[in-house]
Amino acid sequence: MKKSENILLDILFENQDTQYQSFQSKLIPNIEPEKIIGVRTPVLRKIAKDFSKTPESKEFLQSLPHKYYEEDNVHGAIISDMKNFDEVIESLNNFLPYVDNWATCDLMSPKIFKKNTERLLPHIHRWIKSSHTYTVRFAIGMLMSFYLGENYDDSYGQLVSSVRSEEYYINMMIAWYFATALAKNYEEILPYLQEKRLEKWTHNKTIQKAVESYRITKEQKEFLKTLKIK
Repeated sequence: MKKSENILLDILFENQDTQYQSFQSKLIPNIEPEKIIGVRTPVLRKIAKDFSKTPESKEFLQSLPHKYYEEDNVHGAIISDMKNFDEVIESLNNFLPYVDNWATCDLMSPKIFKKNTERLLPHIHRWIKSSHTYTVRFAIGMLMSFYLGENYDDSYGQLVSSVRSEEYYINMMIAWYFATALAKNYEEILPYLQEKRLEKWTHNKTIQKAVESYRITKEQKEFLKTLKIK
């Protein structure tokens, strides 16, 4: 074990919450429980912020794969706070292949991307074609975070709808994307459901999540329910 990992693990275990560890284990069933330390998210984010300022953090970012779930989350949180676009992309390309769960994947949302949406697009196009589940999920998540509302273009919806996968965590993210897109770009997104451009499970899950959303009107919800595929 490298010095950087030793230092970080000491801090993580000092902030262990065994009840939270048990709770997290149930939320992320594909991770072995012994790989989850049990550190609450606000605490973990503060640890990541403080650790990123230490000399050991650079060594840590190069020491892949990590052993513990929380180490991965610290890694993702550090990337999200990086100020240099090229550094973020390089760090993501190194880290994404090791991401093995939805929670670590969804934790990452680099702030620098908001001001660099044009530069980010080619990377999203590459990530979304990956054979790795959580790289694809991350790509769709970035389209959901930074390319809806005024930034929406129908090529983005087409890109997400073209993804075909047997992976639950990819299909759930596709549904989440379209449900969120309905809330922000209803008229542009509605044809994807009216014309049944999504696979049946994803189509119906999109409608379910949209109906559960407080950002969609009652009238819209009633109409969406009529589009469910039986």
